[in-house]
Amino acid sequence: MRIARLLTDHGPVTGEYVDGVVHADDGQYVVGRDGRLLPPCDPTALYCVGRNYAATNDQMDYDRPEEPDFFIKPPAALLAHEQDIPYPPFTDELTYAGELAAVIGKRCHDLDPADVPDAVRGYTVLNDVDALDQQGRTARKAFDGSGPLGPWIETDVDPTSIDMYTDINDERRQSANTSEMLFGPHEVVAYLSERFTFRPGDVVAFGSPANPGTVAPGDTIEITYEGVGTLRNSVVEP
Repeated sequence: MRIARLLTDHGPVTGEYVDGVVHADDGQYVVGRDGRLLPPCDPTALYCVGRNYAATNDQMDYDRPEEPDFFIKPPAALLAHEQDIPYPPFTDELTYAGELAAVIGKRCHDLDPADVPDAVRGYTVLNDVDALDQQGRTARKAFDGSGPLGPWIETDVDPTSIDMYTDINDERRQSANTSEMLFGPHEVVAYLSERFTFRPGDVVAFGSPANPGTVAPGDTIEITYEGVGTLRNSVVEP
């Protein structure tokens, strides 16, 4: 099942997404006619793992981490599917990175990996936008608009073997499978839950395959995880 959030004239609604229609408790809403998609959850934080694909580490000349290497984006980073990404004035090197992300379904802490599926509501797609020429991960990755997320939450998917690809202006830039992760989704969520108490709607992203790259105003980024969905955003001048 796909769960989506829609911003209507009367406020946000949440329901099952089927063929462009959100079926909420109080009725049916057509995407585009009755409102626009919102990020599919309302997290207190986005917990993002980096350096989780060997090919990416080789490409970027990173050492292989001994344990999941993570950073945090704030809720202000969120953008929705098809919402424009403003090109920040403080960088000359804006990059994309297509990532699978879990959405937490209940308050939880200190999980065993075997218990993670019961704690996760489903999976969505994150673009880990990065101002690569800035100093330190917070300056690079935690600014407004650095976390496009969506288009919905897919509740029925096995995250351990999903084909993915990223296209920039219809040119294929990334292609991989989640089986190539150094630390699998259940392992990552369990590891982070030792350190943080997750709330419903919190997001855990699992890192980007090789070939993250730069974008410029006018570029359209499409990130697809098969069986989950395609997240699409365009970069614009601020």
